[in-house]
Amino acid sequence: MHDVGRNAPLELGIDVGSVSAKVVVMDREGRILRDIYRRIHGRPVETAIAILDELIEEYGLDRLQQISLTGTAGKLIAKELDALFVNEIVAQARGEEELYPHVRTIIEIGGEDSKLIQLKEENDRIVIDDFAMNSVCAAGTGSFLDQQAIRLGVSIEEEFGRLAMKSVNPPRIAGRCTVFAKTDMIHLQQKATPDYDIIAGLCFALARNFKGNLGRGREFTKPIAFQGGVAANRGVVRAFTEILELEPGELVIPEHFASMGAIGAAFNRRDAETDSPFHGTDPLKAFLKRKPPARRRHPPLPEVKQPSPEHDQQPETRKRSGKIDVYLGVDVGSISTNVVAIDAEKRLLAKAYLMTAGRPIEAVREGLRIVGGEVADFVNVRGVGTTGSGRYLTGDFVGADVIRNEITAQATAAIDIDPEVDTVFEIGGQDSKFISIDNGVVVDFQMNYVCAAGTGSFLEEQAEKLGIPIEEEFGRLAMMSPSPVRLGERCTVFMESDVVLHQQTGSSTDEIVAGLCYSIVHNYLNRVVGTRRVGNHIFFQGGTAYNRGVVSAFKAVTGKDITVPPHHEVTGAIGAAMLAMAHQQAKGSDHRSTFRGFDLSERKYTLRRFQCGDCPNACEINEVVIEGEQPLYYGSRCDKYNLKKKRRKIPAERNLFRKREELLTACMKRKSAVRP
Repeated sequence: MHDVGRNAPLELGIDVGSVSAKVVVMDREGRILRDIYRRIHGRPVETAIAILDELIEEYGLDRLQQISLTGTAGKLIAKELDALFVNEIVAQARGEEELYPHVRTIIEIGGEDSKLIQLKEENDRIVIDDFAMNSVCAAGTGSFLDQQAIRLGVSIEEEFGRLAMKSVNPPRIAGRCTVFAKTDMIHLQQKATPDYDIIAGLCFALARNFKGNLGRGREFTKPIAFQGGVAANRGVVRAFTEILELEPGELVIPEHFASMGAIGAAFNRRDAETDSPFHGTDPLKAFLKRKPPARRRHPPLPEVKQPSPEHDQQPETRKRSGKIDVYLGVDVGSISTNVVAIDAEKRLLAKAYLMTAGRPIEAVREGLRIVGGEVADFVNVRGVGTTGSGRYLTGDFVGADVIRNEITAQATAAIDIDPEVDTVFEIGGQDSKFISIDNGVVVDFQMNYVCAAGTGSFLEEQAEKLGIPIEEEFGRLAMMSPSPVRLGERCTVFMESDVVLHQQTGSSTDEIVAGLCYSIVHNYLNRVVGTRRVGNHIFFQGGTAYNRGVVSAFKAVTGKDITVPPHHEVTGAIGAAMLAMAHQQAKGSDHRSTFRGFDLSERKYTLRRFQCGDCPNACEINEVVIEGEQPLYYGSRCDKYNLKKKRRKIPAERNLFRKREELLTACMKRKSAVRP
């Protein structure tokens, strides 16, 4: 603390963000006397009042003469105090110019946003050359690390960075959606990966995400300043140093790294020579006492037909004499793996719904063991179909006759159940699909790959935070609510702030749960369906269809009846089995299936992992080499590696592009020949 006169006037710079409030006290020479950092826990105004009252008590109101604010919540506070508000980008850059004028790139990572600011010198001043900010996604922000620290039971302030520094070889964790990163963590824990390695992997995931999403090919001109609350994390500092390949001294961590925005706001007021007097916190206290405008609510969820419970969806059982022909369907997703057996009349004979848990081959083995245990003694397997994100790997492993994408499989099952169906909503654990059908033909579709909002993980994450069993209580509570809250359609992680706010203002658990059901539906319809046509015969498929609240919310928002078909959780596998049947019938009765048998537990394989760097998802790809077979790949959120082995070289006689080139050049030669 600097020594200043007892009556010297002081100035306040305040940065109130989504997660924390930062306040600095400066004297006239620009020296920082106090630097306060405090988490707001969904109460930005109350936190600002508490800090300001403490400073008034310490310095006296007469000395705190000027005030300026920045940050996402700073605008509201500035309005109530009739004080100067400074844009966040401008404030961060101005603080850098004053304290670290040699810096040319700023990496700023806060609780719910991140910024990349590039600076240059112009007319003896440091000015902003370019900047980028994160989208409405928690990946690449402090909330990404906060969520994972909670899951691991590690203090983000004290232990997280220290543990990350213990790691020698951090594992690859996808820096995509923070909810989906949870799956990668679970897989690593299942392989007994030490917590410190997982924590280091998360730090590197955040840094890679920042470089990919905000950098987007930009050059990170050195020296680089790393600021914002996350700069306190030594693990992230290490990650940026290695990923950006920085030498010692090229990454600067400011002394007041968390408060550079507040410092910049104060200096910006001086530059503008704007008078922004501070008269105390009474205006803010009056603001809190004013009755807030009534928040609009959703209407109660309408009653819907209860999705068939599990005991009403048991496979067919009947007396059998001799062996019957059956067809197997295998649907391997990132969350669940489903295996079914259907007979020639397309009746379901057996099904297995299992967690993939990062081990698709093991899940398929277990599924075949369960289904085989029920039907192997009295069936002839005439065909096998695979679908899902792991369809190529498992297709080769089990000896599939057909391998089809999820859209085709889901649509095939829906059309067989009801030929009049024209729309399929399918929501799984980590992806969701929309399918438009016309006269039994898929005419449009859309999938969601990289965001948890609008997927089953969205509800699971919120149910976990609320302490509600997703399978039993969630839907029941949602249907009880007379006045569901409006939660919008934000990132799953950022939604937590909205939930906390509603809890603090007295909303009941059932009102919040019902609001979440509305939220997942709005997310799905706006992010996945978009402007596409929604028909009148709608099927809702996937595991999320068990949730009455979500079924009801779809009905309320679309204004249309929603049908949840039998065995909706395994319709992808059923569709794959039906496609295998159609394939066998097209080949003729003499065609033999390539199915390798129900017992595959003895088949040896080796596994290697590497990271794909073609997009910001930075997926971890698993290469599987099965004895005597070509390598197989899984783990990507797109079909890049899945489709590689399906690409065929076009025979020269069928290469139409080459033929077009020959015809074009031949025409040019003829013209050249007749030229005088």
